[in-house]
Amino acid sequence: MTIDGQIILVTGATSGFGRETARLAVADGARVIATGRRQERLDALQEELGTENLLPLCFDIRDHDAVADAVASIPEAWRPIDALVNNAGLALNTAKAQDVPMDEWERMIDTNIKGLIYMTRAILPEMLARDRGYILNVGSMAGNYPYPGGNVYGGSKAFVKQFSLNLRSDLLGSNIRVTNLEPGLAETEFSLVRLGDEAAADKVYEGTDPLTGEDVARCILFCLSQPPHVNINRMEIMPTCQAPAGLAIHRK
Repeated sequence: MTIDGQIILVTGATSGFGRETARLAVADGARVIATGRRQERLDALQEELGTENLLPLCFDIRDHDAVADAVASIPEAWRPIDALVNNAGLALNTAKAQDVPMDEWERMIDTNIKGLIYMTRAILPEMLARDRGYILNVGSMAGNYPYPGGNVYGGSKAFVKQFSLNLRSDLLGSNIRVTNLEPGLAETEFSLVRLGDEAAADKVYEGTDPLTGEDVARCILFCLSQPPHVNINRMEIMPTCQAPAGLAIHRK
């Protein structure tokens, strides 16, 4: 199978997994609706990939009305969306739960959970009307394994995992597929956003060989290019320098 000729909507397309997914999808013959909050980056991506291949939509997925307005503004020629890649998300802070400012928790919930369900609810009805489509949610291995400082970020990605599985259950009998993609250690702008310091972000990857944005994008395209009767429920990906850790033990 191929994604040639498909229309793919990618959220969070201004950096990391989303930007690389847009690039690879266009290279494979798809047209991409790229969303994000940074207009200048969307414009640069459109200039790189071509106006016939990429449609930029600048809005904040945390804003339900902005999501509805943006989706309603999609031109007719771009409306039959074959796949929604819910990629937009972020982590903030690595402090313990009792030390994280509430506004940072709220921002993660608003982006990683609310933004994802806003986009899904906006796109799903037309997929159902056509009885075809693919919703791929970018979760995280943090939704499977706890670690100190993961608190709300990990919880939000656990929501994405369970929401994906339940969504597919609701869609049983339709030709709409749902996947939760769960990357591990990956070097993008993720740690820079989380820590707010370039030196600290670089230290996260020191001595490692992490996943890249392109690695994860290739996995996304692999899922989207499967035959229509194949549904990949979950795909967990880690670099070889990472493995699931043992349970933590505190010793006196």
